[in-house]
Amino acid sequence: MRITSAANPKLRDAIRLRDRRDRGDRLLIDGVRETTYALRCGVAIEHWFVGPIRHDLQAQERSRLESEIGREPLELTDELFAKLSYGERDAGAIAVARRPDRSLERLDLPEEPLLLVAEGIEKPGNIGAIARTADAVGVDGLILADLRTDPFSPNAIRASMGTVLSKRVAIGTTEETLSMLTARGIRIVAARVDGAALFGDVDLRGGTAIVVGSEAHGLGDVWHRPEILGIRLPMAGIADSLNVSTTAAILAYEAWRQRR
Repeated sequence: MRITSAANPKLRDAIRLRDRRDRGDRLLIDGVRETTYALRCGVAIEHWFVGPIRHDLQAQERSRLESEIGREPLELTDELFAKLSYGERDAGAIAVARRPDRSLERLDLPEEPLLLVAEGIEKPGNIGAIARTADAVGVDGLILADLRTDPFSPNAIRASMGTVLSKRVAIGTTEETLSMLTARGIRIVAARVDGAALFGDVDLRGGTAIVVGSEAHGLGDVWHRPEILGIRLPMAGIADSLNVSTTAAILAYEAWRQRR
């Protein structure tokens, strides 16, 4: 089906979905790669949009995606596709999907998991970068606790290259997260500027949860308990901390190195 009018109900609905903060039980996925990954994570696609085909590779990608989704796309004019897409990039495809259930209860963990916990993150770009790190390292779970932004916003999905939609991602409150970690006997290490131990001196093998917090607010008081080990990165300059996604990447890869 070809859409040539901005008044089309499905297009108008998708634009509203892109722009509003409260998206309810639906989300917008911007990009062929991101939509492909969403499908592999079990995300249900309601319908999807494409722009005019410009080259053979785009045609091949569209054909493959159509086969995976199981229905034809809604084709937009260049002008209408530009209204719906983000920035200047050629996204190739934009999908309207159902919001997946990523509650803590659905997280399937091995006996001695490696977990990354990110608390109070405000920026979609940081959520996306942390999700990409979690995917690259192969952590058993990424828990997003007490977030201050929607982890499934189009910007967060795009920044994560779709990895924030993984079934290894769970969303919950800080209290729920701490309760789950304690019940399972998972050791907790928390990244803090005043941490007692340097990260490279800490054993990150066995069941371990690495906790990082918001750059603006740091970690909440619950992560300052005596049984939680505070760890720090060496900072030789003026700044006392790194970007939260950089900190998460350093600590996650150190855990990967130790657990090989």
